[in-house]
Amino acid sequence: MSGLPGAPSYTVRVVADLADREACFAVRKEVFVGEQGVPEEIEYDAYDAVAVHVLAVREDGLPLGTGRLLHGEAALGRTGGDPSVGSLGRLAVSRAARGLGVGAALVRAVEDAARARGLAAVDLHAQTQALGFYERLGYVAYGPEFPDAGIPHRAMRRVLPAV
Repeated sequence: MSGLPGAPSYTVRVVADLADREACFAVRKEVFVGEQGVPEEIEYDAYDAVAVHVLAVREDGLPLGTGRLLHGEAALGRTGGDPSVGSLGRLAVSRAARGLGVGAALVRAVEDAARARGLAAVDLHAQTQALGFYERLGYVAYGPEFPDAGIPHRAMRRVLPAV
């Protein structure tokens, strides 16, 4: 898959092993810790062990982006307690890969993972500067703005269409 003609080809997959997971963590460290100043000790959490992680990788193996899906018990605190809703989080695309469609491909991969687990919708906490990105993918903001790691966010939800 590739987002733009002439752009490097990449694939998006559900993380299958420790090496993939470490690649996800490296992208998150680059984007959230390095670029956005999120303290490293709060970037990684206990949910990483139970989440479904997705990874975008360039054809030469370079990791381009990542995201994760929380579902079941792990998601309840982020979805208003609704067990039919998953929680998309930790979506990060490396600076070099922005504008190639990687972020949208990762969101769709998380949605596919949610659908495969019988979920009806996906919630997320979007940085307010990214609201337009998620709105273009069908997410609708709800509730007031709130800070997370010192960055303004809004809750958003997308009901998953049947495939």
